[in-house]
Amino acid sequence: MSDVVTEYILRVLAEGGGNAEIQRNVLAGELGCVPSQINYVLTSRFTPEQGYLVESKRGGGGYIRITRVKVDRSSAIMHLVNSIGDKLDGITAHAMLNNLQQWGAIRAEDARLMAAALSDKAYSAVPVEGRDKLRAAVFKNMLVTLVQAG
Repeated sequence: MSDVVTEYILRVLAEGGGNAEIQRNVLAGELGCVPSQINYVLTSRFTPEQGYLVESKRGGGGYIRITRVKVDRSSAIMHLVNSIGDKLDGITAHAMLNNLQQWGAIRAEDARLMAAALSDKAYSAVPVEGRDKLRAAVFKNMLVTLVQAG
């Protein structure tokens, strides 16, 4: 169901030139789900890290306004660098790579190479407790190198 909600919102965003305004209850009724499912999709798939701003007004005439943020490549990458923190698990790294590719910040070939370098398999010789910390440092270094390369 999450994929259905996501696809619907992405379609509305595309039709609206990167802006969408929806009513949670109306959308839930159209798609045959509960409003909390819409909330879950918004909080997990339409985040600032993924390039979206979400505003919500609750109440009878409430709405959700979603805006796709348009930023240049370097700004998008540096925003990601700053959001990584000291540790990064493989699943989150993979999601971030997908976002970079969707934004057009990296090519598919680069994403595949980076994914290989960030995979759990690449860190199998590293003690488990240090893998996420090393992965974060490696990913940040790759991203900064991309920005420096232009």
